[in-house]
Amino acid sequence: MNALQLEIPRAFRPPAPAVPIAEMHQRLANIRSEMVKAKIDVIVLTDKKNIDYFTDYQELSWDHKARPVFVAISLQDFALFGSLGESRTVEIRPRVFDPVYYNGYLDEAVTATVDWIKARTATRTAHIAVDYGQDMFGRGSLRLIEELSSLDACGRIKSATDPIWRVRMIKSRFEADLNRTAYEIVDAAFNQTIRYAYIGMTEYELYYLMQAQTYLNGAESAEPIATLFSKGDFAYARTAKERKLEEGHYIWTDFRATYGGYPADCNRIARAGEPADWEISTYAAVRFLTLKLASEIRPGLSCSDIYGRFDQLWRAADLGSRYCAVSRIGHGGGMDVTEPPSLSAADKTVIEPGMVLHIEPKLERDGAVFQFEEVVFVTESGVEFLSMLSPETLPVIR
Repeated sequence: MNALQLEIPRAFRPPAPAVPIAEMHQRLANIRSEMVKAKIDVIVLTDKKNIDYFTDYQELSWDHKARPVFVAISLQDFALFGSLGESRTVEIRPRVFDPVYYNGYLDEAVTATVDWIKARTATRTAHIAVDYGQDMFGRGSLRLIEELSSLDACGRIKSATDPIWRVRMIKSRFEADLNRTAYEIVDAAFNQTIRYAYIGMTEYELYYLMQAQTYLNGAESAEPIATLFSKGDFAYARTAKERKLEEGHYIWTDFRATYGGYPADCNRIARAGEPADWEISTYAAVRFLTLKLASEIRPGLSCSDIYGRFDQLWRAADLGSRYCAVSRIGHGGGMDVTEPPSLSAADKTVIEPGMVLHIEPKLERDGAVFQFEEVVFVTESGVEFLSMLSPETLPVIR
């Protein structure tokens, strides 16, 4: 049995830098442009990732549900609504927004937000939107919806998700570099900890070791990751339990650690005991296909084009039926683990420079699982890989 170990760095990775002020202003200009196209006068933000993105106010306030943070963006003004306790944190450095402080809890936060909007829309009819919708998980408040609807020209606010995603889908070089660092962190954590895995250890032991190493490598947060031992009964949403690693088990992991607010969503696999020849060849075939598909992505292609090319490659490789519990073989990424677009037959979104795409077809066969989540940043001429490439050969725990 190997002794479980952590590698303590000689020098810890520094925290991510603040977003450059010019980039913050550009994000604001971009969303206002989309607001004009969508005929929206005010957008109210309640989703943490949206607020992080447009304000760079990534603080600990979200630990407290009683005193929420909201944001409102009009075509002229930009405000963040926080409790009085936020003031010292807000004023640590220059901000692109105007702070509005309330004294109280959720009701007072709603009142402050609504009053701010009233003061800026009193002489005209306002069209208001809130960030509730697909792939967004905003903070719910019935009173907020009722109050905003009473101000809206149509008596009912609409979703702001489409304009927001049109802005957030296109990443800057600054964002891509933060994301690349997140992948460096988790790739190293996998390599550092898998070498100490041994037959007979439990899932939770490897899970704790991997999470701890991820933090030591510089992650600012590390949501619970999947760390599963299995031979044909993969339940990908299951948390790590008491199952012990046996000969023939596959280890499947899927990371979530963040750096600068950008999560490293990638998976890794390993095998307990020597693989058979068919496992070695299947590993190589699925890895080659995934890398080839990722390297062929270009601006101007649609997501459905990419899916069609995947289908051609998969059939030519004669790999059998892929894992089909989801209808796509990849997705966008950014401050959220999964973002639009979807690499699926139905998604006609055109690929643009600045998109971050995850390519991850999955194959289950005879108790084994083969998946290589490769992440690319789309450039004018092609792609750059943000994630470290999956190991060339199947990692084996002997």
